[in-house]
Amino acid sequence: MQRADAAGLDLVEIAPTAEPPVCRVMDFGKYKYELAKKEKDSRKKAAVIHVKEIRFRPKIEEHDFEFKTKHARGFIEDGDKVKVTVMFRGREMVHQEFGKAVLNRMIEQLSDIAKTERPPHMEGRNLTVYFVKK
Repeated sequence: MQRADAAGLDLVEIAPTAEPPVCRVMDFGKYKYELAKKEKDSRKKAAVIHVKEIRFRPKIEEHDFEFKTKHARGFIEDGDKVKVTVMFRGREMVHQEFGKAVLNRMIEQLSDIAKTERPPHMEGRNLTVYFVKK
């Protein structure tokens, strides 16, 4: 402790369970600062994946389908996850096969760059599938 006081530093206990306990003379504030800086840098370099959502209706027109598919392709190429939803209203719930046909067509269009996390599934009145980059 006298050496640490003479140097103007802290005496830090490294291994308290060892016999005898291991200590180090160091600037503890600087040490904590460097640890925080390293942690911040590692968080900054972490990849962030956003989920982009694209919504369809079962009776979508050809041009609208192509337009939205092109946007989905761009999102996937940027590294984002894409949630594609077919929304049903009223009596459209009776003919869910139209929505499934739209999603199957979308899966076919994006099969070269993306894969589905799991097959299309119903979430209430919506038929949903997630695409991730291959």
